[in-house]
Amino acid sequence: MNIQLEKMKQNQECERRKRIAEEKHKEWVQKKREEERRERKRKLSKEMVEKATRDLEKMQLQEKADIKYKEWLKKKRAEEAEKKKKDKEKEKERAAELQEKRARSEKIFKEWLQNARNKPQPVLNGYGFPHGKSTGLY
Repeated sequence: MNIQLEKMKQNQECERRKRIAEEKHKEWVQKKREEERRERKRKLSKEMVEKATRDLEKMQLQEKADIKYKEWLKKKRAEEAEKKKKDKEKEKERAAELQEKRARSEKIFKEWLQNARNKPQPVLNGYGFPHGKSTGLY
């Protein structure tokens, strides 16, 4: 009877130990799963933060590029406007010079024409013969 009692106690102790071991195992598995879940959550949040940071940097770079492009475009347009202005000024100068040259030429032509009217007509085949022909015989 004592032996049976002893065996029963051992069996109960063995089962109790098994239950405790199973409970501990379940707790360990649950803790492990919880840790893995937290780790995944942490990684996910870290990736989200990194992605947000990259997106923000991209946006900042894009904004800088847009600003630089606008400045470049503004500078280029100013240069083109300046070039057009200079070309117009040169064209005006050329037109003024041409006008001045024409006026000078016309003035000189009118002076020549005035002087040409006042000049005596050249003698045709002069040499003392009227109208360039001899009047008498040798």
